[in-house]
Amino acid sequence: MTTATSTTSSLAKAAGRTAAKRRTGGWEPFTVVSVIGVALFMLICLIPFWVILSGSFTDEQTLAGKGYSLIPQPFSTAAYKLIFTGPTLVSAYVASIFITVVGTVLALSITSGLSWVIARRLPYVSRPLAIFAYIPMLFAGGLVPLYLLVTQYLKLQNSYFAVILPLLVAPFLVFIQVSAFRQLPEEILDSARVDGAGEMQIFFRIGLPLSKPILAVVGLFYAVHYWNEWFTALLFMSDIHKYPLPLLLQNLISNVTFSQMLPTAAEQSTPVYQLRLALTVVTIGPILLAYPFAQRYFVKGITLGATKG
Repeated sequence: MTTATSTTSSLAKAAGRTAAKRRTGGWEPFTVVSVIGVALFMLICLIPFWVILSGSFTDEQTLAGKGYSLIPQPFSTAAYKLIFTGPTLVSAYVASIFITVVGTVLALSITSGLSWVIARRLPYVSRPLAIFAYIPMLFAGGLVPLYLLVTQYLKLQNSYFAVILPLLVAPFLVFIQVSAFRQLPEEILDSARVDGAGEMQIFFRIGLPLSKPILAVVGLFYAVHYWNEWFTALLFMSDIHKYPLPLLLQNLISNVTFSQMLPTAAEQSTPVYQLRLALTVVTIGPILLAYPFAQRYFVKGITLGATKG
């Protein structure tokens, strides 16, 4: 009896010390190591962005002679003055925003509908659509057939939809969303069917509202893909005023003379290195701002799509 009482007293004292430690804000060694590790990883990820940002504000002669530094010395905004003067950057932003917004909305709508039909295992429909979505993960038609289809048959050359349509359905994202849809509670869906709801009503009123995390993740993947896409635009865009931002940046990096299309004074030489970094900053800025809005759904959405339902 005495031994049991002493054991209970020891456990109570240990629990009290743990609670007191938590109240005083004491950290366990594992927590300290985790915080330090995450902080170091964050610095490793942020330093390249900071070097790009610092280089975009560094004088061109300093960049060419001494290379990059963490502090812009001497400070110069010549590249940003060139970028924001004239319609070149504005038209590129308009093209990228249109391609990203319209492409993401269309791709998310088609992917969600296709995934729902596959996930519901509807007779005579789900299996053929699953095969139809799976085959492009293994085989591709090739670059030449794609070019002929878009330019000769669809007549979409120099059209924003020439970039949107080839990337409209990503098979990998389709099956991620299928896995997420299959994890929805069957009881809720069956109750809706008993109440007389059709498949379309269940999809729009129950399926989509319960799948916000995976929709946010898939939409973010599509948005990043469309925003960063330049190769498809390179194939089908010949009008400079319809170039999206990544293609504008790619041309500037691969061909120094492309920078002459930006307005500049006759007696002033174009700051090529500084201009590349500045254009990189204005290109990646908007897409970085999209992550905080989807952050609350991101981890949960990845978890839903990564497990087998």
